[in-house]
Parts: sequence; C-alpha cells; structure tokens
Amino acid sequence: MEENTKKSRRKFLDRGIKLGLATAIGSFGISKITSKLNAKTRTHSGNKVELMTTDGNLIEIDASEAMEISHAATHDEKYNIREGIPNRKFVMVIDLAKCKNALNCVEACNKHHYITGENAWIKVHKMQESADTAPYWMPRTCMHCDKPACVTVCPVDATFKRRDGLVLIDNERCIGCRFCMAACPYSIRVFNWSEPAQGETSEITMHMEHGHYTPEFAGLPSVKGTPDKCDFCPHTIKENILPHCVTACPNGVFYFGDKYEDTVSNGEETLRFKKLLKDKAGYRLLEGLGTEPSVYYLPPTDRLVEFEDGLENYNEYQSVEKPE
Repeated sequence: MEENTKKSRRKFLDRGIKLGLATAIGSFGISKITSKLNAKTRTHSGNKVELMTTDGNLIEIDASEAMEISHAATHDEKYNIREGIPNRKFVMVIDLAKCKNALNCVEACNKHHYITGENAWIKVHKMQESADTAPYWMPRTCMHCDKPACVTVCPVDATFKRRDGLVLIDNERCIGCRFCMAACPYSIRVFNWSEPAQGETSEITMHMEHGHYTPEFAGLPSVKGTPDKCDFCPHTIKENILPHCVTACPNGVFYFGDKYEDTVSNGEETLRFKKLLKDKAGYRLLEGLGTEPSVYYLPPTDRLVEFEDGLENYNEYQSVEKPE
C-alpha cells in the first residue's frame, strides 16, 4: 500500500515538473525541452536561468536553451478558445419560485456531458432556514465568477476565465492539485478519484482520437485525477442555443442570456435582465466575498408550484444514456 502511494506521488510530481517548466517559460513544447536538456553537445551562453516547478522545486537551465525553445505546433489552435465569444457576457438567472426538484436539469447535463450522477455538475438542494419557514428547492451550478478564486490559485493555468464570462478547465494542463477546489467558496467542483465510466465508443472519444481537443468541447472525457464542473455549455451557446439545463427544465426555472444585451430567456419567454432582477429582488450567493458571480437567484416567493419531496434519490442518474 505504502509502495503504491509512493509510486502515485512520484507520478504526480513528474507530471507537475513537466507542466510547471512548460508554464514558467511560456508553454513551450515539452519535447523540445527534453531534447535540449538531454543533449550531449550544447552551446552554453554561460548565463543560468532558474525556473520553479509546480511543486516548489527550482530547476536551473542555461538561458540559451530557454530562448531557443519554440512553441508547440498546436499552441495557437488550442488556446485561441480562451478568448471566448467577442462582446458577450453570459449570465444565468435561477427562479427558485418555479423549482420543484424534477431533476430534468441534472439528467440533461449528465447525458450531454457524459458524466455520472455521483459527479453531477448540477446539484439541487432542499433549503429551509428554520422549522418555522417554508422549504424550497435550490439548483446550484458553477457561478462563473467575474473574479474567480479558482483561476487565481491554479499553478498551471488549467482553470481560466474567458472574456465572455465563462470559467473553464483545460484538463490537459491540470495536475490534480485541487487548489481550485479548496479556493472555491461555493464548493462547486467535483473530483475524479477513479476512472470515469464513460464508455469507449462515445462521440467524444472519437473526437479525441482525431486530435480535436479543446476545453470547450461538449462532454470532453473526464480524466482521473482532475476536477470537473459546470461549463455553461459553450458548445451550444456559440451556436446561439441555450444550455442543456435551460431547455430541459419543465418549469422554466433557468434563464440564460447576455448581460450586454440585457436579455435572458428560459426558452419560453425572453425578459429584460436588469428589470427581472429589480422586479423580483434578484441576488447572488455570498455577495460579500467579492467574487462577483454570473449566476443570480430570484427568491422563492409567489411560488408557481407546490413544494414536493421530488426525486431525492440520484441513483437513477448515475448511469444515464449517452446522446447519439
């Protein structure tokens, strides 16, 4: 047991050193670094450069080696998606008066992102402030904060924020340190402790085999040792299609839209974003922390549905049918 733990730890550190080195000098190709560090004949400049790896160790290399290393061939292709959709700022409004815990949002999210219920990105909580107050249901997603703590603490730039407001994870960069999970005040992220049971013949696996990796692709296979979270369905919104949770909800609980255009829609009705928040006393969770979430809530007043216990057992969603 102890030996397996040591081997696992070494594997983690080896990966961290490689990614830390690549990050420190600007995401240069690791194969280039390896070939230069292992070269028997080198022309040294005489100047040394110290680089810190993600586990805190210092590596010293010749300055000429760092200067001559070129970008990976796919560098521009892979990281242009970090900019997001120009001149957009996506927001979500969740109307707690309409939620009856149908869990259609959870089912749709699981299905289209190839995830299992135990690691579901959307959670629906039974809320009740005291024994004398009425209970209500509260869906919880990633808040896609404008000032995200998870981005600040990531040592390898795996978690990043786009200009259109989306916070995404590049799990090719992720080293599994879980700093992002510790920093998130909303406890949104889930961690893949074991190999995700997503199948071998999914559409996503086929895309990966053809080298079509991008952090915004729907259902990117989860990777053991890395975190997952709600991504606001960037693969649908870039096609002007609402996220899956929005379209799946039978009661119109979720509104999604563009803050700059001042409009949000639940698929059935389109409303003015600012007016909706003003008329229904919209608020954000843990506002005092200064994270500035992009998800807003409307309080559970004037309810459109009676409170029900709903489907409290998530087991039926732990193995969902994948989209064709």
